[in-house]
Amino acid sequence: MRHIPFIAAVLAAAVLAPIAASADRMWVGFHDDPILRYDADRQAAMQTATATNNASIVRSLVTWADIAPTKPANAADPFDAAYRFDDLDEFVRVAQANNAEVLLTLWGTPKWANGNKGRNYLPTSMADFQNFAKAVASRYSGRTAGYPFVRFFGIWNESNLGLFLSPQFNSKGAIVSPAAYAKLAAAGYAGVKAGNAKALVAVGETSSSGRDKPKAGVSDAVAPGTFAKMVAKANKKLKFDAWAHHPYPVPVNQKPTQKVKWPNVALTSLPQFETSLDSWFGRKNIPIWISEYGNETKPGEPKGVTEAQQATYIPQAIAIAKKDRRVQMFIWFVLQDSKGSPWQSGVYRDSGSEKPGQPKWAAAAKPLNPVNGKVSIKGGTKNPSVTVYLRSFCATNPIGETIGVAKRTTLGGKLVAFSQSEASLAIDCTVASRVTGLTVRKGKTYTVTIDANTRNGSSAKRTITIVGV
Repeated sequence: MRHIPFIAAVLAAAVLAPIAASADRMWVGFHDDPILRYDADRQAAMQTATATNNASIVRSLVTWADIAPTKPANAADPFDAAYRFDDLDEFVRVAQANNAEVLLTLWGTPKWANGNKGRNYLPTSMADFQNFAKAVASRYSGRTAGYPFVRFFGIWNESNLGLFLSPQFNSKGAIVSPAAYAKLAAAGYAGVKAGNAKALVAVGETSSSGRDKPKAGVSDAVAPGTFAKMVAKANKKLKFDAWAHHPYPVPVNQKPTQKVKWPNVALTSLPQFETSLDSWFGRKNIPIWISEYGNETKPGEPKGVTEAQQATYIPQAIAIAKKDRRVQMFIWFVLQDSKGSPWQSGVYRDSGSEKPGQPKWAAAAKPLNPVNGKVSIKGGTKNPSVTVYLRSFCATNPIGETIGVAKRTTLGGKLVAFSQSEASLAIDCTVASRVTGLTVRKGKTYTVTIDANTRNGSSAKRTITIVGV
């Protein structure tokens, strides 16, 4: 008998609606390029992130200047000879083998594209960035064997900071970065969608604080609330699937419950930021991705928190995100302290030993994994259809492979339906499956236990919660 796994949380069009609606499922994971992408033990580190720490997603910066040190002959071609993708290819393959989704944040202009300026200066032609975005998304669209489908993309990194995007102000002190970023974001979104229409794209990737005016001797920064409002003013019809934000505590020794003065945006001010985004862009329920957050620890960061305090703050921060129905993603920066990173916010010390926060992280992350998801389905629905994530199956099976699925549905511990079916593995490593024999009743909560496998021996078990509404 062949079974098919059932991976939860229907991934609706471009908003991950069921995850957002349930508030108790979100993509949770790490960004740590020194350890997860470049370290000699990076493959073992990926297993530590996923298997030990229950990460369902990993993030990486895709630096355009490093991927394309020379101008490609055909920049939209993901396999142009000028591109240097080898380390990124390995990163997404290892993530997939470990059942993790990937967020790739594109940034960093090569000198050939901006008149020999620094990476934090925009390209002379937005078409160059659009073509690069298309190439990256095409390479990881799932259309080419051996190159995994990547579901999530971000456009630039901390675009309200001069460190990553310059200039923030003109010679008269007026804010100019949001209008420039609006053009960059539009080009990046168009490029990613052209390369992979199924990908989800976040804009912003904003830092938590700024000053809104230049200050001598200090890096230029615009407050995220001001920045987002001015991006919308520049292009109210800007297309994006989520706004990404980095609500770090400032200064670094502050708690997740820190209150900040608007238009700076900490974890606690996300609700105000969300309603403001809706107003500025004329939309409703814009999703939020927390694509970086962390608490640095002493003694590595002398101004940081103690390891014991970090252990207290980790579940607090995740709980704040969990309570917010808009937040679909929470990424901790970093997995492990290391000589390759100036940040000491890892849940492991640079020796590899656990900090007190590590078990706190793992425990908080485990129940949030959308793979074992929770979906709301209208009462009266018969044989409801669900979308099942089978990320690791794509590592050992071709797209289109037949997946067997067995579904056992219970209500209050009592068996109410059992079915078996087959489905094809989709290009985004999901299968669509019906819970045959179930009629959803309003106010009832069902548990669907799923077994899935393939002819080559791939197997997975999932537990999906269906709530009748």
